[in-house]
Amino acid sequence: MSEWKECTIGELCKKICSGGTPNRNNDTFYLNGNIPWLNTKEVSFNRIYQTENFITELGLKNSAAKWIPQNTVVVAMYGATAGKSAIVKIPVTTNQACCNLTIDGSKADYRFVYYSLFNRYEHLASLANGGAQQNLNAGLIREFKISVPELETQTKIADILSSLDDKIELNNQINRNLEEQAKAIFKSWFIDFEPFGGEMPSDWTIGKLIELCDFQEGYVNPAQTHNEFFDGNIKWLRAVDINESFIIETSRTLTTAGFESAGKSALLFKPNTIAISKSGTIGRLGIVADYMCGNRAVIDIAPRSEINLSFIHQYLKLHQSEFPDLAVGSVQKNLYISILENLDIIIPTEKTLYSFANILDPIYKQMKCLCQEASNLKIIRDSLLPKLMSGELSH
Repeated sequence: MSEWKECTIGELCKKICSGGTPNRNNDTFYLNGNIPWLNTKEVSFNRIYQTENFITELGLKNSAAKWIPQNTVVVAMYGATAGKSAIVKIPVTTNQACCNLTIDGSKADYRFVYYSLFNRYEHLASLANGGAQQNLNAGLIREFKISVPELETQTKIADILSSLDDKIELNNQINRNLEEQAKAIFKSWFIDFEPFGGEMPSDWTIGKLIELCDFQEGYVNPAQTHNEFFDGNIKWLRAVDINESFIIETSRTLTTAGFESAGKSALLFKPNTIAISKSGTIGRLGIVADYMCGNRAVIDIAPRSEINLSFIHQYLKLHQSEFPDLAVGSVQKNLYISILENLDIIIPTEKTLYSFANILDPIYKQMKCLCQEASNLKIIRDSLLPKLMSGELSH
């Protein structure tokens, strides 16, 4: 570490800025907008190629939102993602909760700065202060210190870590393509009925989802004050872990004591079942890949026959956009089991379901393998990260 020196983030940047939010009450600032506009919930140790929201030129001119260039490092300052970072891979605008770091390429590799912030996330997040909402600010981030070697060494370290993220990203892209294939096949069979002459066969019926599936609500919410309940070997599935793909790992785990603290309600979700978020971001879907327990924000949908997994999953994906509107509640909306049970669904013949599964099961198996590989690569990256960033490992 003798050739490494401690620098503030501000010393490594050409520019540090935040953004702004156009007036939400003015539709002309948002309607048909084509300017990508980033908010902090999208910042989660990732590369950003697109944004969930867009604004118009008028919205940009009438707010503090401003363009930031490709390869800017963004740090979330407010809310649940405070302290998390991302690299934008396209020019974007951001809201005021994003601290945008334009790195001086003569002093630092932007990737190295990103991985340094990734590595020191817990320290940075601990600096957040405030009342109900814990916040960082641009001043704190500007003065935040990281250890920096010479530029050539930074690039070598960033290359190692980026190569792992490149492969993770490739796997995710392949999975998105496979998902599109599965979606197209499902639509062909069960929406357009193309293999059946364009009409639903007469021996199919319309039934309810409960005729094909069993439902289980998550209940395990251990008391946060009991440290002995956490960091065990039982995967604890929360809504935040539902990833629109196969759920391999969970961000938190429980001990046996933590799991059993729920009493008789403590039941494990089984592999090859489907998890759906019932509150918060309602309707997120994921396929459970291992035994895990769920918290109160999660419902598990278990097809009674394993051959129906892809059929039920694609059916739920088809109706996913409708789930937030089906949720009920005055203070907090929830999607209840009773609502899901009574969803109308086409019930084909068993022979048809077997034929469909024979086509989609290989696609789903490949998706699961790619997710498992990506999960393993993340573990390798996260184990290398602190060693490379401390100079402990030779690059």
